[in-house]
Amino acid sequence: MENSDGIIGYTLFGDPVYRDRRTRGRPPFEWTAENSHKVSMLLAMGWKNDRIAKVIIDPRSGKPISVPTLKRYFRSEMSVREQARDQLISKQLMKLAEMFFERDNVGAGREFQRMVEKNDMALADRRIRDAQDVQTPPEKLGKKERAVKDAAEIAEGGGGSWGDDLKPGMH
Repeated sequence: MENSDGIIGYTLFGDPVYRDRRTRGRPPFEWTAENSHKVSMLLAMGWKNDRIAKVIIDPRSGKPISVPTLKRYFRSEMSVREQARDQLISKQLMKLAEMFFERDNVGAGREFQRMVEKNDMALADRRIRDAQDVQTPPEKLGKKERAVKDAAEIAEGGGGSWGDDLKPGMH
């Protein structure tokens, strides 16, 4: 399955995976498309590296792989961790759209519409939150205006360590 570029397969989202070149010692862990898809799916679900490594079984030993092995052999999958969820949703939408528009699958059409509405709600919610987060910047004061404002605050009793010593008529 390896080609001249050293590509041994593709991730769930279509990214190429290259063979790690080693010749001595214990035979290296063998990357498989099944494990690649599993890693991509678990990354999309937000799993941490140590948890993912525990579910990938090394066929030579029958034991889970280590986190360094996960990082070495599944580097392509790990490099898109931040986009994995979006890629998963995108793949779902594309598959549902294909089933609905090309094969006239009504159930796929309903699910596609549900996912579109969910996406629209999330976008509207984000716009509302962004609009609420917009704050007016504090009024910029010149140095003389700032000094007058600070003096007024101190005279009103906010003198800090001075207490009431700065209030007029108090001795």
